[in-house]
Amino acid sequence: MVGIDFYGGVDEIGGNKILIHEAQTSVLLDFGMSFNQAGLYFSEFLQPRKANGINDFMELGLLPEIKGIYREDYLKHCGMECSEEPAVDGLLLSHAHMDHSAYIHHLREDIPLYMSEESHLILKVLEETSTVSFADILQVKKDFHFVPKKNGEGYKKLGGKDASLEREIKTFEPYKTFEIGDFRIRSAPVDHSLPGAAAYILESDEEVTVYSGDLRFHGRHPEITQKFVKEAKKSNPNVMLCEGTRMAEERTETEKDIEHKAKELIRDFKGPVIVNFPVRDLDRLLTFHNVAKAAGRILVVNLKQAYMLNLFKGRGYPEIEDVAVYVPRRAWGLLGEDSFACFNGQWIQSSEIEPSYVNSQYKKWERDFLDWENTVNYMDIRDEPEKYLFRCDYFELKELIDIKPENGVYIKSMTEPFDDEMMFSERRVENWLRHFNLCPMHKMHVSGHASGPELLDMIREIEPETLYPIHTEHKEMFKVLENDGIKVVYPERAG
Repeated sequence: MVGIDFYGGVDEIGGNKILIHEAQTSVLLDFGMSFNQAGLYFSEFLQPRKANGINDFMELGLLPEIKGIYREDYLKHCGMECSEEPAVDGLLLSHAHMDHSAYIHHLREDIPLYMSEESHLILKVLEETSTVSFADILQVKKDFHFVPKKNGEGYKKLGGKDASLEREIKTFEPYKTFEIGDFRIRSAPVDHSLPGAAAYILESDEEVTVYSGDLRFHGRHPEITQKFVKEAKKSNPNVMLCEGTRMAEERTETEKDIEHKAKELIRDFKGPVIVNFPVRDLDRLLTFHNVAKAAGRILVVNLKQAYMLNLFKGRGYPEIEDVAVYVPRRAWGLLGEDSFACFNGQWIQSSEIEPSYVNSQYKKWERDFLDWENTVNYMDIRDEPEKYLFRCDYFELKELIDIKPENGVYIKSMTEPFDDEMMFSERRVENWLRHFNLCPMHKMHVSGHASGPELLDMIREIEPETLYPIHTEHKEMFKVLENDGIKVVYPERAG
Protein backbone atom coordinates (compact mmCIF):
# COMPACT_ATOMS: atom_id res chain seq x y z
CA MET A 1 0.00 0.00 0.00
CA VAL A 2 1.38 3.39 -1.02
CA GLY A 3 1.44 5.96 1.77
CA ILE A 4 1.50 9.73 1.30
CA ASP A 5 2.54 12.25 3.94
CA PHE A 6 1.93 15.95 3.23
CA TYR A 7 4.42 18.34 4.85
CA GLY A 8 3.51 21.30 2.65
CA GLY A 9 1.22 22.36 -0.16
CA VAL A 10 -1.81 21.87 2.11
CA ASP A 11 -4.35 24.73 2.13
CA GLU A 12 -1.70 26.99 0.59
CA ILE A 13 -0.30 27.85 -2.81
CA GLY A 14 3.17 26.35 -3.06
CA GLY A 15 5.40 25.02 -0.32
CA ASN A 16 5.16 21.49 -1.75
CA LYS A 17 6.92 18.95 0.47
CA ILE A 18 5.31 15.54 -0.03
CA LEU A 19 6.66 12.13 1.00
CA ILE A 20 5.41 9.08 -0.89
CA HIS A 21 6.44 5.65 0.38
CA GLU A 22 5.93 2.03 -0.62
CA ALA A 23 7.41 -1.01 1.17
CA GLN A 24 11.11 -0.15 1.61
CA THR A 25 11.18 2.98 -0.59
CA SER A 26 10.50 6.63 0.26
CA VAL A 27 10.56 9.47 -2.27
CA LEU A 28 10.13 13.21 -1.77
CA LEU A 29 8.02 15.15 -4.25
CA ASP A 30 9.58 18.63 -4.19
CA PHE A 31 10.94 20.41 -1.12
CA GLY A 32 9.91 24.03 -1.46
CA MET A 33 9.44 27.17 0.58
CA SER A 34 5.99 27.99 1.95
CA PHE A 35 5.65 31.67 1.09
CA ASN A 36 2.65 32.00 3.42
CA GLN A 37 4.43 30.55 6.44
CA ALA A 38 7.74 32.30 5.76
CA GLY A 39 5.92 35.59 5.26
CA LEU A 40 4.43 35.39 8.76
CA TYR A 41 7.90 35.82 10.26
CA PHE A 42 10.40 36.93 7.65
CA SER A 43 10.84 39.58 4.98
CA GLU A 44 13.51 40.72 2.56
CA PHE A 45 15.61 42.21 5.39
CA LEU A 46 14.59 39.83 8.19
CA GLN A 47 15.86 36.36 7.35
CA PRO A 48 16.63 33.08 9.19
CA ARG A 49 20.10 32.85 10.64
CA LYS A 50 22.60 30.43 9.18
CA ALA A 51 24.27 30.68 12.59
CA ASN A 52 21.42 28.64 14.05
CA GLY A 53 21.54 25.81 11.53
CA ILE A 54 18.02 24.56 10.88
CA ASN A 55 16.64 25.64 14.28
CA ASP A 56 15.10 28.92 13.05
CA PHE A 57 13.29 27.00 10.32
CA MET A 58 12.12 24.25 12.69
CA GLU A 59 10.98 26.65 15.41
CA LEU A 60 8.72 28.57 13.00
CA GLY A 61 7.30 25.57 11.16
CA LEU A 62 9.16 26.16 7.88
CA LEU A 63 10.84 22.74 7.84
CA PRO A 64 9.16 19.48 8.88
CA GLU A 65 10.66 17.33 11.62
CA ILE A 66 11.67 14.33 9.51
CA LYS A 67 14.59 12.28 10.77
CA GLY A 68 17.33 11.29 8.35
CA ILE A 69 16.93 13.92 5.65
CA TYR A 70 18.86 16.99 6.81
CA ARG A 71 22.52 17.84 6.23
CA GLU A 72 25.08 16.77 8.80
CA ASP A 73 26.78 20.14 9.35
CA TYR A 74 23.54 21.93 10.28
CA LEU A 75 22.35 19.12 12.56
CA LYS A 76 25.62 18.61 14.45
CA HIS A 77 26.11 22.37 14.77
CA CYS A 78 22.85 22.39 16.72
CA GLY A 79 23.77 19.33 18.80
CA MET A 80 21.25 17.17 16.94
CA GLU A 81 21.64 13.55 15.90
CA CYS A 82 22.55 12.75 12.29
CA SER A 83 21.69 9.36 10.79
CA GLU A 84 24.36 7.38 8.98
CA GLU A 85 22.04 6.69 6.04
CA PRO A 86 19.41 8.93 4.42
CA ALA A 87 15.80 8.18 5.29
CA VAL A 88 14.57 8.80 1.74
CA ASP A 89 15.77 7.30 -1.54
CA GLY A 90 15.47 10.36 -3.73
CA LEU A 91 13.71 13.61 -4.52
CA LEU A 92 11.64 14.25 -7.65
CA LEU A 93 11.77 17.94 -8.51
CA SER A 94 8.82 19.15 -10.56
CA HIS A 95 10.43 22.50 -11.45
CA ALA A 96 12.83 25.17 -10.26
CA HIS A 97 10.48 27.71 -8.66
CA MET A 98 11.32 28.50 -5.04
CA ASP A 99 8.04 27.15 -3.65
CA HIS A 100 9.11 23.74 -4.96
CA SER A 101 12.90 23.79 -4.69
CA ALA A 102 14.24 26.36 -2.18
CA TYR A 103 14.61 24.10 0.85
CA ILE A 104 16.65 21.49 -1.01
CA HIS A 105 19.49 23.55 0.50
CA HIS A 106 18.83 21.85 3.85
CA LEU A 107 18.81 18.26 2.57
CA ARG A 108 21.78 15.95 2.98
CA GLU A 109 23.95 15.58 -0.11
CA ASP A 110 23.51 11.79 -0.42
CA ILE A 111 19.82 12.09 -1.30
CA PRO A 112 19.76 11.86 -5.13
CA LEU A 113 17.90 14.67 -6.93
CA TYR A 114 15.94 13.78 -10.07
CA MET A 115 15.01 16.62 -12.44
CA SER A 116 14.80 17.70 -16.07
CA GLU A 117 17.87 19.01 -17.85
CA GLU A 118 16.26 22.46 -18.03
CA SER A 119 15.60 22.52 -14.27
CA HIS A 120 19.22 21.57 -13.73
CA LEU A 121 20.35 24.54 -15.84
CA ILE A 122 18.07 26.99 -14.01
CA LEU A 123 19.29 25.78 -10.62
CA LYS A 124 22.86 26.23 -11.86
CA VAL A 125 22.04 29.86 -12.69
CA LEU A 126 20.46 30.39 -9.27
CA GLU A 127 23.37 28.84 -7.41
CA GLU A 128 26.03 30.72 -9.39
CA THR A 129 24.35 34.15 -9.29
CA SER A 130 22.51 34.13 -5.96
CA THR A 131 23.47 36.41 -3.10
CA VAL A 132 21.20 34.80 -0.48
CA SER A 133 22.47 32.73 2.43
CA PHE A 134 20.65 29.48 1.67
CA ALA A 135 21.42 28.55 -1.93
CA ASP A 136 23.23 25.19 -1.78
CA ILE A 137 21.09 23.40 -4.36
CA LEU A 138 23.44 21.50 -6.67
CA GLN A 139 26.26 21.25 -4.18
CA VAL A 140 26.61 21.52 -0.43
CA LYS A 141 29.21 23.91 0.96
CA LYS A 142 30.06 22.57 4.39
CA ASP A 143 29.70 25.08 7.21
CA PHE A 144 30.97 25.09 10.82
CA HIS A 145 34.18 23.16 9.94
CA PHE A 146 37.68 24.20 10.99
CA VAL A 147 40.82 22.51 9.63
CA PRO A 148 44.48 22.80 10.64
CA LYS A 149 46.51 25.58 9.04
CA LYS A 150 49.32 24.44 6.76
CA ASN A 151 51.96 25.71 9.17
CA GLY A 152 50.39 23.61 11.92
CA GLU A 153 49.67 26.62 14.10
CA GLY A 154 45.97 26.79 14.87
CA TYR A 155 42.95 26.28 12.64
CA LYS A 156 41.13 28.04 9.80
CA LYS A 157 37.65 27.81 8.38
CA LEU A 158 37.17 25.13 5.77
CA GLY A 159 36.54 26.80 2.43
CA GLY A 160 36.85 26.65 -1.33
CA LYS A 161 36.73 23.32 -3.15
CA ASP A 162 37.54 21.42 0.04
CA ALA A 163 34.23 22.56 1.53
CA SER A 164 32.09 21.55 -1.47
CA LEU A 165 30.20 18.28 -1.68
CA GLU A 166 28.55 17.53 -5.02
CA ARG A 167 24.97 16.38 -4.85
CA GLU A 168 23.95 13.37 -6.92
CA ILE A 169 21.96 14.94 -9.78
CA LYS A 170 20.10 12.63 -12.15
CA THR A 171 18.44 14.05 -15.24
CA PHE A 172 16.12 11.99 -17.41
CA GLU A 173 14.48 11.75 -20.79
CA PRO A 174 10.73 12.49 -20.92
CA TYR A 175 8.57 9.40 -20.51
CA LYS A 176 11.56 7.07 -20.24
CA THR A 177 11.08 4.81 -17.20
CA PHE A 178 13.62 4.95 -14.39
CA GLU A 179 13.49 3.25 -11.00
CA ILE A 180 13.86 4.38 -7.42
CA GLY A 181 13.55 1.31 -5.25
CA ASP A 182 9.99 -0.02 -5.50
CA PHE A 183 8.85 2.78 -7.82
CA ARG A 184 8.95 2.79 -11.61
CA ILE A 185 8.76 6.43 -12.62
CA ARG A 186 8.18 8.43 -15.78
CA SER A 187 8.52 12.18 -16.04
CA ALA A 188 6.06 14.10 -18.20
CA PRO A 189 6.99 17.59 -19.45
CA VAL A 190 4.26 20.16 -18.82
CA ASP A 191 3.89 23.79 -19.81
CA HIS A 192 4.52 26.25 -16.99
CA SER A 193 6.02 29.72 -16.52
CA LEU A 194 9.62 28.52 -16.73
CA PRO A 195 11.41 25.83 -18.73
CA GLY A 196 11.74 22.26 -17.55
CA ALA A 197 8.53 21.79 -15.55
CA ALA A 198 7.49 18.15 -15.17
CA ALA A 199 4.70 16.03 -13.81
CA TYR A 200 5.39 12.46 -12.64
CA ILE A 201 3.73 9.07 -13.03
CA LEU A 202 4.85 6.67 -10.28
CA GLU A 203 4.01 2.97 -10.52
CA SER A 204 4.53 0.33 -7.86
CA ASP A 205 3.27 -3.23 -7.49
CA GLU A 206 0.32 -1.84 -5.54
CA GLU A 207 -0.73 1.49 -7.09
CA VAL A 208 -0.20 4.13 -9.74
CA THR A 209 0.18 7.71 -8.50
CA VAL A 210 0.17 10.83 -10.66
CA TYR A 211 1.72 14.08 -9.44
CA SER A 212 0.80 17.13 -11.52
CA GLY A 213 3.45 19.58 -10.38
CA ASP A 214 2.41 23.01 -11.73
CA LEU A 215 0.95 23.24 -15.22
CA ARG A 216 -1.14 25.21 -17.68
CA PHE A 217 -2.80 24.90 -21.09
CA HIS A 218 -2.56 28.54 -22.26
CA GLY A 219 1.21 29.00 -22.63
CA ARG A 220 3.37 28.58 -25.72
CA HIS A 221 3.36 24.78 -25.51
CA PRO A 222 -0.08 23.46 -24.51
CA GLU A 223 0.62 20.31 -26.51
CA ILE A 224 3.11 18.99 -23.94
CA THR A 225 0.57 19.34 -21.11
CA GLN A 226 -2.05 17.66 -23.30
CA LYS A 227 0.33 14.75 -23.91
CA PHE A 228 0.80 14.37 -20.15
CA VAL A 229 -2.98 14.14 -19.72
CA LYS A 230 -3.19 11.35 -22.30
CA GLU A 231 -0.27 9.41 -20.81
CA ALA A 232 -1.60 9.82 -17.28
CA LYS A 233 -4.98 8.48 -18.40
CA LYS A 234 -3.32 5.43 -20.00
CA SER A 235 -1.65 4.61 -16.68
CA ASN A 236 -5.07 4.11 -14.99
CA PRO A 237 -4.01 5.92 -11.81
CA ASN A 238 -5.32 5.01 -8.40
CA VAL A 239 -4.27 8.36 -6.95
CA MET A 240 -3.67 11.84 -8.36
CA LEU A 241 -2.10 14.79 -6.54
CA CYS A 242 -3.24 17.87 -8.43
CA GLU A 243 -2.39 21.54 -8.07
CA GLY A 244 -5.24 24.05 -7.83
CA THR A 245 -3.65 27.48 -7.75
CA ARG A 246 -6.30 29.08 -9.97
CA MET A 247 -9.18 26.79 -9.09
CA ALA A 248 -11.45 29.78 -8.43
CA GLU A 249 -10.64 31.50 -11.73
CA GLU A 250 -12.22 30.86 -15.10
CA ARG A 251 -10.84 33.39 -17.54
CA THR A 252 -7.51 32.57 -19.14
CA GLU A 253 -5.66 34.76 -21.60
CA THR A 254 -2.72 33.32 -23.49
CA GLU A 255 0.92 34.20 -24.00
CA LYS A 256 -0.01 35.23 -27.56
CA ASP A 257 -2.54 37.71 -26.11
CA ILE A 258 0.24 39.46 -24.18
CA GLU A 259 2.39 39.62 -27.27
CA HIS A 260 -0.44 41.12 -29.35
CA LYS A 261 -1.41 43.75 -26.74
CA ALA A 262 2.20 44.82 -26.13
CA LYS A 263 2.88 45.13 -29.87
CA GLU A 264 -0.19 47.34 -30.27
CA LEU A 265 0.78 49.49 -27.28
CA ILE A 266 4.28 50.41 -28.50
CA ARG A 267 3.86 50.04 -32.26
CA ASP A 268 4.32 53.74 -33.11
CA PHE A 269 5.81 54.92 -29.81
CA LYS A 270 9.26 56.51 -30.04
CA GLY A 271 10.09 57.11 -26.36
CA PRO A 272 11.54 54.81 -23.70
CA VAL A 273 9.75 51.49 -23.13
CA ILE A 274 10.39 49.61 -19.89
CA VAL A 275 9.05 46.17 -19.00
CA ASN A 276 9.25 43.89 -15.98
CA PHE A 277 8.75 40.14 -16.29
CA PRO A 278 9.96 37.14 -14.23
CA VAL A 279 13.68 36.52 -14.58
CA ARG A 280 13.33 32.75 -15.21
CA ASP A 281 10.32 32.90 -17.51
CA LEU A 282 12.00 32.37 -20.88
CA ASP A 283 8.66 32.09 -22.68
CA ARG A 284 7.86 35.62 -21.46
CA LEU A 285 11.33 36.73 -22.53
CA LEU A 286 10.57 35.31 -25.98
CA THR A 287 7.26 37.22 -25.98
CA PHE A 288 8.95 40.56 -25.38
CA HIS A 289 11.78 39.72 -27.74
CA ASN A 290 9.09 39.37 -30.43
CA VAL A 291 7.45 42.61 -29.26
CA ALA A 292 10.76 44.45 -29.49
CA LYS A 293 11.50 43.10 -32.97
CA ALA A 294 8.05 44.13 -34.25
CA ALA A 295 8.69 47.67 -33.01
CA GLY A 296 12.21 47.84 -34.47
CA ARG A 297 13.76 47.69 -31.01
CA ILE A 298 16.23 45.43 -29.18
CA LEU A 299 15.25 43.67 -25.97
CA VAL A 300 17.67 44.51 -23.14
CA VAL A 301 18.14 41.83 -20.46
CA ASN A 302 20.17 41.84 -17.27
CA LEU A 303 23.31 39.84 -16.58
CA LYS A 304 21.47 36.97 -14.87
CA GLN A 305 19.18 36.50 -17.86
CA ALA A 306 22.16 36.67 -20.19
CA TYR A 307 23.83 33.90 -18.18
CA MET A 308 20.69 31.79 -18.43
CA LEU A 309 20.21 32.41 -22.17
CA ASN A 310 23.79 31.32 -22.71
CA LEU A 311 23.09 28.00 -20.97
CA PHE A 312 19.85 27.53 -22.93
CA LYS A 313 21.50 28.06 -26.31
CA GLY A 314 19.83 26.05 -29.06
CA ARG A 315 16.68 25.26 -27.05
CA GLY A 316 14.24 27.48 -28.93
CA TYR A 317 14.74 30.75 -27.07
CA PRO A 318 16.45 33.92 -28.30
CA GLU A 319 20.20 33.51 -28.62
CA ILE A 320 22.39 35.75 -26.51
CA GLU A 321 23.42 37.57 -29.70
CA ASP A 322 19.77 38.47 -30.39
CA VAL A 323 19.42 40.67 -27.29
CA ALA A 324 21.37 43.44 -25.60
CA VAL A 325 22.91 42.81 -22.18
CA TYR A 326 22.63 45.62 -19.64
CA VAL A 327 25.77 46.29 -17.58
CA PRO A 328 24.91 48.30 -14.45
CA ARG A 329 27.26 50.42 -12.39
CA ARG A 330 28.71 48.47 -9.47
CA ALA A 331 30.55 49.33 -6.27
CA TRP A 332 32.19 52.73 -6.92
CA GLY A 333 30.21 53.22 -10.14
CA LEU A 334 33.28 53.27 -12.37
CA LEU A 335 31.37 53.21 -15.64
CA GLY A 336 30.48 55.97 -18.07
CA GLU A 337 31.07 59.71 -18.19
CA ASP A 338 29.27 60.86 -15.06
CA SER A 339 31.56 59.49 -12.33
CA PHE A 340 35.22 59.95 -11.41
CA ALA A 341 37.85 58.26 -9.25
CA CYS A 342 40.97 59.70 -7.71
CA PHE A 343 44.34 58.25 -8.77
CA ASN A 344 47.31 59.68 -6.88
CA GLY A 345 45.51 62.97 -6.27
CA GLN A 346 44.09 63.31 -9.81
CA TRP A 347 40.37 62.80 -10.50
CA ILE A 348 39.88 60.77 -13.66
CA GLN A 349 36.62 60.21 -15.55
CA SER A 350 35.44 56.61 -15.33
CA SER A 351 35.42 56.22 -19.12
CA GLU A 352 39.17 56.92 -19.13
CA ILE A 353 40.08 54.48 -16.37
CA GLU A 354 41.94 51.27 -17.22
CA PRO A 355 39.28 48.54 -17.82
CA SER A 356 40.82 46.16 -15.27
CA TYR A 357 39.83 48.55 -12.46
CA VAL A 358 36.27 48.68 -13.77
CA ASN A 359 35.99 44.92 -14.28
CA SER A 360 37.21 44.19 -10.75
CA GLN A 361 33.93 45.62 -9.40
CA TYR A 362 31.94 42.77 -10.96
CA LYS A 363 31.53 39.17 -9.85
CA LYS A 364 33.48 36.50 -11.65
CA TRP A 365 30.47 35.16 -13.56
CA GLU A 366 29.48 38.69 -14.61
CA ARG A 367 32.90 39.51 -16.06
CA ASP A 368 32.37 36.96 -18.83
CA PHE A 369 29.83 39.32 -20.42
CA LEU A 370 31.54 42.69 -19.98
CA ASP A 371 33.50 42.64 -23.22
CA TRP A 372 30.69 41.33 -25.44
CA GLU A 373 29.79 43.57 -28.37
CA ASN A 374 26.08 43.55 -27.50
CA THR A 375 26.44 45.04 -24.00
CA VAL A 376 24.76 48.35 -23.24
CA ASN A 377 24.79 50.68 -20.25
CA TYR A 378 22.72 53.54 -18.92
CA MET A 379 24.18 56.02 -21.42
CA ASP A 380 23.09 53.92 -24.42
CA ILE A 381 19.50 53.68 -23.22
CA ARG A 382 19.42 57.31 -22.09
CA ASP A 383 20.77 58.65 -25.39
CA GLU A 384 18.78 56.43 -27.78
CA PRO A 385 15.68 55.23 -25.92
CA GLU A 386 13.81 54.48 -29.14
CA LYS A 387 16.28 51.66 -29.93
CA TYR A 388 15.56 49.52 -26.87
CA LEU A 389 12.92 47.69 -24.85
CA PHE A 390 14.51 47.74 -21.40
CA ARG A 391 13.68 44.91 -18.99
CA CYS A 392 13.91 46.43 -15.50
CA ASP A 393 12.79 44.54 -12.40
CA TYR A 394 11.95 45.79 -8.91
CA PHE A 395 15.57 45.73 -7.71
CA GLU A 396 16.79 47.53 -10.83
CA LEU A 397 14.50 50.56 -10.59
CA LYS A 398 17.41 52.63 -9.33
CA GLU A 399 18.90 52.34 -12.82
CA LEU A 400 16.23 54.83 -13.90
CA ILE A 401 18.09 57.54 -11.97
CA ASP A 402 20.95 57.19 -14.46
CA ILE A 403 18.80 56.53 -17.54
CA LYS A 404 16.41 59.43 -16.79
CA PRO A 405 13.48 58.27 -18.96
CA GLU A 406 11.03 60.95 -20.05
CA ASN A 407 7.37 60.30 -20.86
CA GLY A 408 7.93 56.60 -21.36
CA VAL A 409 5.80 53.46 -21.27
CA TYR A 410 6.02 50.95 -18.42
CA ILE A 411 4.64 47.42 -18.83
CA LYS A 412 4.23 45.17 -15.81
CA SER A 413 4.12 41.52 -16.90
CA MET A 414 4.12 39.94 -13.44
CA THR A 415 1.60 38.38 -11.10
CA GLU A 416 -0.59 40.71 -9.07
CA PRO A 417 0.27 41.29 -5.36
CA PHE A 418 -1.24 38.67 -3.07
CA ASP A 419 0.10 39.71 0.34
CA ASP A 420 0.82 42.90 2.29
CA GLU A 421 4.53 42.96 1.50
CA MET A 422 3.91 42.64 -2.23
CA MET A 423 1.35 45.45 -2.02
CA PHE A 424 3.91 47.69 -0.30
CA SER A 425 6.38 46.85 -3.08
CA GLU A 426 3.77 47.68 -5.71
CA ARG A 427 3.25 51.10 -4.15
CA ARG A 428 7.00 51.73 -4.23
CA VAL A 429 7.05 50.86 -7.93
CA GLU A 430 4.21 53.33 -8.50
CA ASN A 431 6.23 56.01 -6.71
CA TRP A 432 9.16 55.41 -9.08
CA LEU A 433 6.85 55.55 -12.09
CA ARG A 434 5.29 58.83 -10.99
CA HIS A 435 8.71 60.32 -10.33
CA PHE A 436 9.82 59.57 -13.89
CA ASN A 437 6.45 60.26 -15.53
CA LEU A 438 6.01 56.61 -16.57
CA CYS A 439 2.38 56.30 -15.50
CA PRO A 440 0.05 54.61 -16.07
CA MET A 441 1.36 51.11 -15.37
CA HIS A 442 0.23 48.82 -18.21
CA LYS A 443 -0.50 45.37 -16.75
CA MET A 444 -0.13 42.37 -19.06
CA HIS A 445 0.29 38.96 -17.48
CA VAL A 446 -0.95 35.39 -17.79
CA SER A 447 -0.46 32.82 -15.07
CA GLY A 448 1.66 29.70 -15.09
CA HIS A 449 -1.34 27.75 -13.81
CA ALA A 450 -4.44 26.26 -15.40
CA SER A 451 -7.88 27.69 -14.64
CA GLY A 452 -10.53 25.88 -12.61
CA PRO A 453 -12.53 24.55 -15.60
CA GLU A 454 -9.31 23.37 -17.27
CA LEU A 455 -8.24 21.52 -14.12
CA LEU A 456 -11.60 19.80 -13.75
CA ASP A 457 -11.62 18.75 -17.40
CA MET A 458 -8.08 17.39 -17.03
CA ILE A 459 -8.89 15.36 -13.92
CA ARG A 460 -12.07 13.98 -15.46
CA GLU A 461 -10.09 12.82 -18.49
CA ILE A 462 -7.32 11.23 -16.42
CA GLU A 463 -10.00 9.70 -14.15
CA PRO A 464 -8.07 8.74 -11.02
CA GLU A 465 -9.85 6.76 -8.33
CA THR A 466 -8.80 9.27 -5.66
CA LEU A 467 -7.87 12.93 -5.99
CA TYR A 468 -5.86 14.96 -3.46
CA PRO A 469 -6.11 18.74 -4.07
CA ILE A 470 -2.77 20.40 -3.26
CA HIS A 471 -1.14 23.78 -3.90
CA THR A 472 -4.53 25.48 -3.52
CA GLU A 473 -6.62 27.64 -1.22
CA HIS A 474 -9.85 26.34 -2.76
CA LYS A 475 -9.78 22.59 -2.15
CA GLU A 476 -13.56 22.51 -1.64
CA MET A 477 -14.09 23.36 -5.32
CA PHE A 478 -12.72 19.94 -6.29
CA LYS A 479 -15.63 18.24 -4.46
CA VAL A 480 -17.74 18.44 -7.64
CA LEU A 481 -15.61 15.62 -9.06
CA GLU A 482 -17.38 13.17 -6.78
CA ASN A 483 -20.32 13.44 -9.20
CA ASP A 484 -17.98 11.78 -11.72
CA GLY A 485 -17.16 8.91 -9.36
CA ILE A 486 -13.79 10.35 -8.28
CA LYS A 487 -13.16 10.26 -4.55
CA VAL A 488 -11.87 13.65 -3.34
CA VAL A 489 -9.74 13.54 -0.19
CA TYR A 490 -8.55 16.75 1.47
CA PRO A 491 -4.91 16.25 2.51
CA GLU A 492 -3.90 16.92 6.10
CA ARG A 493 -0.51 18.21 7.11
CA ALA A 494 1.69 15.53 8.68
CA GLY A 495 3.60 16.00 11.90
